[in-house]
Amino acid sequence: MTENEVAKVIVDVAYHVHVGLGPGLLESVYQEVMVYELRKRGLVVLPKVGVPIVWDELEFEKGFEADLIVEGLVIVELKSVEAIHPVHKKQLLTYLRLGAIRVVRL
Repeated sequence: MTENEVAKVIVDVAYHVHVGLGPGLLESVYQEVMVYELRKRGLVVLPKVGVPIVWDELEFEKGFEADLIVEGLVIVELKSVEAIHPVHKKQLLTYLRLGAIRVVRL
């Protein structure tokens, strides 16, 4: 599967989980159900993955923790908030700038 194909499945699952459970629950609840549903669809899902960062030839074990990594291609950051704030965008930009998905191995 390509990143786009995986992303389509993730969005579909997220929509159905949100409709089924409704808003306002803890992220951990949505995460558990998302993992179950994605695996039910045959995808490899790793929850709560510590992603290292590399600096000056050193690897720091846990630069950040990805909520989900799906098929080794897509990082999913779950949010259970009323609105997306600048800090959430900064978090996403950090993941993208570090290119963390390239260092994760399934």
